[in-house]
Amino acid sequence: MIISSSKPFNEILEMLMDKDAVYIIGCSVCAAKQHVGGEPEVAEMVSLLSDAGVNVIGGAVAKAACSVRSCEYLMELAPNIKDATAVLVMACGSGTSNIARFVDVDVYPANNTDSLGAMTGDKVIHNLCAMCGQCSIADFGGICPTAQCPKELLNGPCGGSMDGKCEVDPEKDCAWELIYERLERLGRLDLLEEVRDAKDRLVK
Repeated sequence: MIISSSKPFNEILEMLMDKDAVYIIGCSVCAAKQHVGGEPEVAEMVSLLSDAGVNVIGGAVAKAACSVRSCEYLMELAPNIKDATAVLVMACGSGTSNIARFVDVDVYPANNTDSLGAMTGDKVIHNLCAMCGQCSIADFGGICPTAQCPKELLNGPCGGSMDGKCEVDPEKDCAWELIYERLERLGRLDLLEEVRDAKDRLVK
């Protein structure tokens, strides 16, 4: 799941104030589950922008903004979008970029894309994956140090953690303490004996 958060309304308003006709597209997958782009949020955005003086000509929620495959689907979903001079997308950056492929007007993001994560119940879990293209989480008990350690350390903790908390972000559990505890439960502490080379970020 791509983790997104809503931009401040004033920032969105500033982007759209000089636009003649704005159409809003949401996403029924990740954004809807996080309450930053589902039907209630799109309806609320239509209302807020209209009250602020923006001419909003409609709103719709795509099944998945990142998976819209054709202009025909988009036009069927949102017929009035053909009259828009700007589109506001309440989805992740991928969904926003994808929608932009099918319209010839300015497209604006309503959300910031924060990380690749998950949801457990109503709890959003951030930074489960860094999308590095060289996945090695099996070596770390299923916990990605590239994503969860701010220093992206692949060979153990930095030594700066205190009471199991990260030196960089004291509110965050030390990723390497979590990795150690997980490998200990699995009986795989032997995996910590291997020295790993830094990942080549140029490889994709």
